[in-house]
Amino acid sequence: MKVVVGMSGGVDSAVSAWLLKQAGYDVTGLFMKNWEDDDDDEYCSTREDLVDVASICDVIGMELEVVNFSKEYKDRVFADFLREYEAGRTPNPDILCNSEIKFKAFLDHAMDLGADKIATGHYAGVREWTSDGRTEYQLLKAEDGTKDQSYFLYRLNQAQLAKTIFPLANVYKRDVRGMAEKAGLHVHDKKDSTGICFIGERPFREFLMRYLPTKPGEIRSLDDNRLLGEHQGLMYHTIGQRKGLHIGGIKGNDTAGDHEAWYVAGKDMQANVLYAVQGHEHPALHRERLVAQDLNWIAGRAPRTNWVYTAKPRYRTPDQPCEVDRVADSEAEIAFAAPQWAVTPGQSVVLYESRVCLGGGIIV
Repeated sequence: MKVVVGMSGGVDSAVSAWLLKQAGYDVTGLFMKNWEDDDDDEYCSTREDLVDVASICDVIGMELEVVNFSKEYKDRVFADFLREYEAGRTPNPDILCNSEIKFKAFLDHAMDLGADKIATGHYAGVREWTSDGRTEYQLLKAEDGTKDQSYFLYRLNQAQLAKTIFPLANVYKRDVRGMAEKAGLHVHDKKDSTGICFIGERPFREFLMRYLPTKPGEIRSLDDNRLLGEHQGLMYHTIGQRKGLHIGGIKGNDTAGDHEAWYVAGKDMQANVLYAVQGHEHPALHRERLVAQDLNWIAGRAPRTNWVYTAKPRYRTPDQPCEVDRVADSEAEIAFAAPQWAVTPGQSVVLYESRVCLGGGIIV
């Protein structure tokens, strides 16, 4: 079986390729260049990563293909990213990158190369499951719950999962670096990449300002509409944000909470007003229900209502018990057992039944 592995230059994809090679697959590495607007500055590691990938492929003994998906990325991912921020929402472009680039453009290219399957270094699993005479492919959480990335893959469909292998499904991160060192892969101690792929380690607001110019407006208290300060643009702020408001010295109305921090609690896009509240536990920062749109159900059918599931309203949140109160073609309403902090429009809510990722949608 021929497998084309998406290679990033990191240790996870390197070990994924090595495991497949050890298992006897015919393995080819493919390096995707997805961003080129400023790939010569201090924040972009594309060239260094490509050098690392070439070395990895040489050690493992496999061919390397390089493909440029910059145009597809700009059209399918980055344009949506800017539209969402301009509308005052907080998108997750890594989710769209997976569904549009890594498991669409990359998958199509791999099939053109004669591949039977593709593989990536994601911490997730896929299995073929038959129930009531129906066979489907399920997206599973990784064995290593601390690294599970199924949240970022919830927009995949049956055709994509049918062609995908996740070699790290049952591997713990703590063992991956040891495997890489044992295999003679020099990236065994390479630092994991963080942040949005096209932004990297650069200051986020500084990057966004290059594409979305400032639009100053008022910051007001949500409780009493008192003027607190000025913002430079609603798109530079997100629900629950604490840093960067520059109103820390202003007291609230409740003397007991005078010294608590201020948090972003809402936006009025028409009036260009940013609303803030004082205190992490302010009621305005908590929601027991949310509505999601732009839904994707991995099995091709919606989950049942009035059934206990768990969900993540954001990636770093532990699974939260919930029910799907209402589901239609266009939107679903989810009720949580306990109030959720800083539920953010534009982010994704992802639904699970035990280890199986059912899908999800965009929070409105």
